[in-house]
Amino acid sequence: QSAKCGACGPGYATPLDAMKGKYCPREEIVYVPCIYRNTGIEKPDYLATVDVDPKSPYYSQVIHRLPMPNLKDELHHSGWNACSSCFGDATKRRNRLILPSLISSRIYVVDVGTDSRAPRIHKIVEPVELFWKGNVANPHTSHCLGSGDILISCLGDPSGNGKGGFIVLDGETFEVKGNWENGEKVPPLGYDFWYQPRHNVLMSTEWGTPKVLADGFNPADVEKGHYGRRINVWDWSTHSYVQAIDLGKGSIPLEIRFLHNPDAAEGFVGCALSGVVHRFYKTEKGDWAAEKVIEVPSKKVRGWLLPDMPGLITDILISLDDRFLYFSNWLHGDIRQYDISNTRQPKLVGQVFLGGSITKGGPVTVVEDKELQCQPEPFVIKGKKVPGGPQMIQLSLDGKRLYVSTSLYSGWDKQFYPDVIKEGSVMLQIDVDTEKGGLKVNKNFLVDFGKEPDGPVLAHEIRYPGGDSTSDIWV
Repeated sequence: QSAKCGACGPGYATPLDAMKGKYCPREEIVYVPCIYRNTGIEKPDYLATVDVDPKSPYYSQVIHRLPMPNLKDELHHSGWNACSSCFGDATKRRNRLILPSLISSRIYVVDVGTDSRAPRIHKIVEPVELFWKGNVANPHTSHCLGSGDILISCLGDPSGNGKGGFIVLDGETFEVKGNWENGEKVPPLGYDFWYQPRHNVLMSTEWGTPKVLADGFNPADVEKGHYGRRINVWDWSTHSYVQAIDLGKGSIPLEIRFLHNPDAAEGFVGCALSGVVHRFYKTEKGDWAAEKVIEVPSKKVRGWLLPDMPGLITDILISLDDRFLYFSNWLHGDIRQYDISNTRQPKLVGQVFLGGSITKGGPVTVVEDKELQCQPEPFVIKGKKVPGGPQMIQLSLDGKRLYVSTSLYSGWDKQFYPDVIKEGSVMLQIDVDTEKGGLKVNKNFLVDFGKEPDGPVLAHEIRYPGGDSTSDIWV
């Protein structure tokens, strides 16, 4: 599914080439990690292959499951061995999916090239490799580099303390080469990252201390400094930590996305707890700064963990033409679409509610709401009342279809949405108006992970075999 142009490698020459679908037909399958940790079911996590082709008799069904050989890994995010960052290299193929395990610290390398519909395990990097060679643990985000290697951010050290370090895997052998970062200075916490060589920068974010967040969220831990508040800025060429942009106590900046245009010196980061999206940008003097451009106000509630319920912005992405930004409010239950033609003044153009904690008839009463007139109706599709709220999102290359899954992380699902543990998560698809903006649920599409053969499971991040708007970086 890569460009047919003779001497090219994987992916696309530009983000707009990817979007036009010049070489890549619409997505037919997606890969989704499914998690059993914290569900009470003693089965390994697995990689599900889901059919998303409306012409297929298996539309919106799981057509293959690849179980991992271990229990309680907590598969989470995934990345590629090669992407558009090495487009010019004809020796490279996008044929291995990198699956880091958030809790066990194992990294699975999955062969999706031999048979894309039936992936198989190619190699397993054991946790001890990360511990010995990098003094890091809890791997999170993986991005492929133009050099052919794979860079993975980590949340902590082998003892479960916070540490924002990185590990490099060899792109051919998948051996751990060691740390990416140079020098003594490392941020206290780690999570997601994005890099932009044209501006000599890598930006990383912060979630929390692994041993503190492992089993649930305690608001007191925010006060103790166990949760993140900074965008960390790295010099791309020297791999040194050069700047911290403080977004405020208890903000918890999670997913970070540069604009796709590789010349752009700006992007956005979503902060879970503060409910704020910040635009980050390069200043005239050459360092980096951030400004608040969107804020989701908390709702005053009764019958919940706290008297103020944040939206909890958990995932955020940008369309390949850099025109729309999307994010999910996992607790309030909505997904939003913003027009970012003017990056400093995003305009809300689409919104849809898919469950959440404030639906009518539930245990929570909203006593003060700056946005809604009344509590949203529960979300029902194909006769199923969907538990939980929208979480991971992935946009089709052409920008017209947004896929959504509802599990955040098993330890937090269990605490905030116990029904998701009992009933399993779901995957949904939303049709996007790319002219004027607007979101509408596709009522024919439902993957109910509550009906899996070994019992209800938690489905997380979504990836296409041909790359997507959150894995590919143009250099």
